[in-house]
Amino acid sequence: GYLCSCSSAWQPPTRYTSPPSQGTFLCACPAIPPRPGSACGRMHRSLFALPGLAARRCLYARFTSQTPVPHSTMAEEGLSNDAVAKCCKEASPITKDFMMQQTMLRVKDPKKSLDFYTSILGMTLLQKFDFPSMRFTLYFLGYEDKKEIPGDVKERTAWTFSRRATIELTHNWGTESEENQSYHNGNTDPRGFGHIGIAVPDVYAACKMFEEHGVTFVKKPDDGKMKGLAFIQDPDGYWIEILSPNNMVSITA
Repeated sequence: GYLCSCSSAWQPPTRYTSPPSQGTFLCACPAIPPRPGSACGRMHRSLFALPGLAARRCLYARFTSQTPVPHSTMAEEGLSNDAVAKCCKEASPITKDFMMQQTMLRVKDPKKSLDFYTSILGMTLLQKFDFPSMRFTLYFLGYEDKKEIPGDVKERTAWTFSRRATIELTHNWGTESEENQSYHNGNTDPRGFGHIGIAVPDVYAACKMFEEHGVTFVKKPDDGKMKGLAFIQDPDGYWIEILSPNNMVSITA
């Protein structure tokens, strides 16, 4: 096969089974179909044509007979159900009480982040840990009842680390004053971390509230093909999926 290096956050590079002619350019960006022609450099948005994303300039790869990609290196499709079943093996009994406890995000300005995660997303601050010698603070947040937080510090610590699916915001002191300081959200090259997800009863009602608070959207519920699903950004640009459990049945069908 022959590989086009043009890709977006929503679509991997495209493999072509036969090489284009010498000097031909193909654009594999999902916003416009692959076509021969010179590199027009036209601007367009990515797969979902999202208002929150800046327009992207097409990247082009020149194809020649010297740029083959071995067929074996290109996946034709995802894993089959049988292949998945073979990969997922029985765990040791010792893992019976393991649980997903936290996801850590580095934040530039804790004032902005704490306001966002509590007043906008409705989380509760579970506990704060300061480490003066290393000049950083940890803030643990989650969807817990404030009335259940223990008053004793030691009990509160053990309780905090026994909660499921918490968010750990890490603030390195002084970053809030650094003009050029920012953190990579994983959704631009080099891609890695993607997003966290928040389940809500009504995606549209939640997004209306987000709009009223000036929250930045990556994808609104009616954008693109996946209706009823939204993506917003926190103050540091991390993506947050807003979903309704029942609506995911039709989206994933």
